[in-house]
Amino acid sequence: MAASNYSLKVNRDLLDPNFESYSFFLCISAAVEEVKLKDTQYTLEHMRAFGMYNYLHIDPWYEDSVLFVDCKGRVLSLTVTLDTALGKPREVYRITTDPSSCEDRLCASLSLTSATWAALSDGAGRLYLLRTGKRGDSSHMKWDSLFSEDMGEPFIILHSISHVDAGVHTIEVLLLRIQKDPQETKGSGYSVSLEWITVGNTAAQGQEKVYEVKKRRVLRGKTVPHYAAVEPQGKGLMVASEKPFTFTHVDGRPVEQPDPEPMEVEKTDPIYFWQQTVEDITVCVRMPEGIAKEEVQFRLTADTMSIGVQGFAPLLEGQLYASVDPEASAWIIKNDKSLEVTLQKRSEGPMWPELVMGDRRGEYVMSDEQAALIHERLTHLTSEDLNGNPDRDKPSCNSQELEDCDGFPEDSSSLTHFDGQSLKPTQVVNLGSHQYLFTVDVNPSEMPCLCLRHDVDALVWQPRPDQPSNMWEHVATFNALGYVQASKRDKKFATCAPNFSYASLCECLRRAFIYRQPSPVETVLFNRKQGRQIGQVAKQQVASLDSDKPILGFRATNERLYILTSSNLFVLKVNNN
Repeated sequence: MAASNYSLKVNRDLLDPNFESYSFFLCISAAVEEVKLKDTQYTLEHMRAFGMYNYLHIDPWYEDSVLFVDCKGRVLSLTVTLDTALGKPREVYRITTDPSSCEDRLCASLSLTSATWAALSDGAGRLYLLRTGKRGDSSHMKWDSLFSEDMGEPFIILHSISHVDAGVHTIEVLLLRIQKDPQETKGSGYSVSLEWITVGNTAAQGQEKVYEVKKRRVLRGKTVPHYAAVEPQGKGLMVASEKPFTFTHVDGRPVEQPDPEPMEVEKTDPIYFWQQTVEDITVCVRMPEGIAKEEVQFRLTADTMSIGVQGFAPLLEGQLYASVDPEASAWIIKNDKSLEVTLQKRSEGPMWPELVMGDRRGEYVMSDEQAALIHERLTHLTSEDLNGNPDRDKPSCNSQELEDCDGFPEDSSSLTHFDGQSLKPTQVVNLGSHQYLFTVDVNPSEMPCLCLRHDVDALVWQPRPDQPSNMWEHVATFNALGYVQASKRDKKFATCAPNFSYASLCECLRRAFIYRQPSPVETVLFNRKQGRQIGQVAKQQVASLDSDKPILGFRATNERLYILTSSNLFVLKVNNN
């Protein structure tokens, strides 16, 4: 099934063409281990996937709670008690294996699957599915592991969801690996692997249902995806990446790849035909119908030839393959439609592989019978003008009317929806110059949103897999954020509030920037350049942290901004209730 072309439809009501520009803050503590990349993990993709990993996780079902995995393998939960006061870190689960023994160990990763489930990786290749209970309750219950299995090489969890179908509880988990690839001989020697795992419960055995892997599917690509998520009910997958991903294995068996379609080469009619004997060469050139002898421009030397029509650029011009005798050569007009030239070879015997050096617009005719067809074939090629164009009455292509992915290179940045059954791409958007900025969970019951740069602005897109005609909906705009973030050379993380009231960026060390949406001003302000009154102002605020440790985690809620270092968790009050 071929993927249909698709485009991102901007909601113009969410854009502000009159936007001007952007016109300050509190902390507290907690502990996490940053897993340093080894010398063998030297590629840009390793840095993107693991060096830039966000160690802090916010609970989208209970936004006053954040979680992280500390250096002892404990999953710690912290809950806001007052505006910027945090309760003590509370251990909800502890990894029992020792991941430090794994040579290629990665950071532990956590994904909050639903309001009562979570997926956890120990960084050494083991996946845990944990029943958490309702995490917002004050019971502070410990989490139970109902599934634990070694999945092979180390991975991080990108996304997970939970759904129930016909009484069967199913959890979909998306894993990311960077693996050595012997076929990558020209690049880094690594390829990127996404593994989509489906785990479901079986019939009850005693009082507890047993969870086991039902299906494993592997996609491969050459770059770490910007965005990858399983759609609700596990019916499909969405991936945004610089280079394409394709499914390669299902349950360990290779996926049969379709033969590539042969490239269509545009066929153009020859502008001349030629044939030869050991003594001479005959050339027939298509000419405008009704050409007069006086209009023919013909020049011939021993080594060059030029054929054309007065007032126009030559039709055929260049160096001949070998020398001819100009005195013994001649030309005539045939049927008012073609020019026939006879060239006498200066050296008899050798056959020419081409007529004019480097010219490929002619067709070589082997026999006299073929030669008899030349003029007949030339009949439909002649025209009233030199640049005969059979489609000249058709309007030229308007690139603005093309779908975004029409004709874009296969390896350009794209956003793709894959069908969960056929594993084929169904809709593809060419992201082109729309730089990926960040991913944010707006509604936990829906897929994560992705934010892209559009010109100077940043636009937030909500995937709607149940709406094929509008699969990506433009839901919010951050004016000028695309331009502003480009100037932040030390930017590490970016995010926004689920209600889109502000966006925020943080650097690798110390500083975070908050960009609020425009709000009405109480006083009368005027633009000094244009003299018009300003009704709204968008404020920029800067938070400078009292820490010299690298920022390892960065998350936002509608009211607060959470910033994690190896020894502190800072809470910034951004909005009031």
